[in-house]
Amino acid sequence: MVFSSLTFLCVFLPAVFVLYTVLPRMKAKNAVLLVASVFFYAYGEPIYALLLIFSSLVNYAAAMLIGGGKGRKAVLAAAVVLNLGLLAVFKYSGMFVSTLNAVAGLSLPVPQIALPIGISFFTFQALSYVIDVYRGTVERQKNYFYVLLYISFFPQLIAGPIVKYRDISDRLADRRQDPALVANGMARFICGLAKKVLIANTMGQAADAVFAAAPADLSALTAWVGAVAYLFQIYYDFSGYSDMAIGLGRMFGFDFKENFLYPYGANNVQDFWRKWHVSLSTWFKEYLYIPLGGNRKGKGRTVLNRLIVFLLTGLWHGANWTFVVWGLWHGLFLLLEEFVPGLRRLPKALGRAYTMLVVLLGFVVFRADTLAYGLAYIGRLFTGFGVSNAAGLEQLTPWFLVMLGAAVVGCAPIKPLVDKLRAAVSGDGRGAKAARAAVGAAAFIGLAWCLVRLAPSGYNPFIYFRF
Repeated sequence: MVFSSLTFLCVFLPAVFVLYTVLPRMKAKNAVLLVASVFFYAYGEPIYALLLIFSSLVNYAAAMLIGGGKGRKAVLAAAVVLNLGLLAVFKYSGMFVSTLNAVAGLSLPVPQIALPIGISFFTFQALSYVIDVYRGTVERQKNYFYVLLYISFFPQLIAGPIVKYRDISDRLADRRQDPALVANGMARFICGLAKKVLIANTMGQAADAVFAAAPADLSALTAWVGAVAYLFQIYYDFSGYSDMAIGLGRMFGFDFKENFLYPYGANNVQDFWRKWHVSLSTWFKEYLYIPLGGNRKGKGRTVLNRLIVFLLTGLWHGANWTFVVWGLWHGLFLLLEEFVPGLRRLPKALGRAYTMLVVLLGFVVFRADTLAYGLAYIGRLFTGFGVSNAAGLEQLTPWFLVMLGAAVVGCAPIKPLVDKLRAAVSGDGRGAKAARAAVGAAAFIGLAWCLVRLAPSGYNPFIYFRF
């Protein structure tokens, strides 16, 4: 459990930001962020804050031993086993026992272990730090509290993006709050909040209503409404959170890398994975795919390596075979594009349509509670034309349609427009000042409207909190 949205926006964040800003020394600023981050994670479930601290201590000690040069490989192996072991126990033990019962006809008790929020994210961050110290990419950090702050930093702790230590190591001890960067961060945070509250939540309510029905009761129209709604919900939910994390990072002097690069404008599935959840895809590429041999050991090994990566990419998202199949689904199309080059060179419009169909069908399985439900749902997309079901039409409210239009426009590759806006607000001329005032007014209105939408609503889940 984390803070309610209003408590976070109106109490926690302003208090932390003001206190951080007024303190003069970097050590005091870091202490504020560290205490706030641990408190943020501990709120509601203090026991898992101990797990977070334990993980950081283990990885700090492992990096110190590796950097010291004694038993480096053994220490690295132990750190990897321990980190993945924590994931296995807390996240996958129930899935493993359930699968064993189903396959072997056993009736072993299924562990009911509550999933620590964000465990996949902070585990991968900690692992990347230890591995990079082993590789010599970064120096070991002798100050434990810097390592704990890196792993626990609250803006991106529970849903990413996954940040590599080398990308922020120089900012832990020395950074500054530039007024322009703070203003930029606030605007980026509000943009992400609007994505989440206005678009993702609207799409999510429609998707939940449709996916709650049995597939046999869905018409083709209803099924497509639910699938499209979830397609946009997951993108705006996760990219919105990433925007919020990037914005908050800038407000506190950090610079996190982009996590989404307009993936719904991708021309093929390979291009999609260059743009979707970039921090995760690059993590698997750097710490798994390349060490396995990448594409350097022949086509057969390349196929195996990619299937392993995408099987684990799916499994990383959750302890359910729906996630595994989702990962393998994408791996299959990446292999098809590798061995059928024409798929990567389709005309732009056709390529984008093909990519979005692959992504949408994959997300239907991703959203489904079971594989059987997901496959039956996909069947209704293409065969449910004789079923009369008003549930889909009930979701097509004026507000839903407005947000759907905003979702379509917002996920288009509009970087040139963004660059023009940035150019317009920079500088000291009258036009730049007017542009900055307009952006500020728009941000204020967006924040106010988000607060209005949040106040009466209990519906505000972040999808990636459970990963």
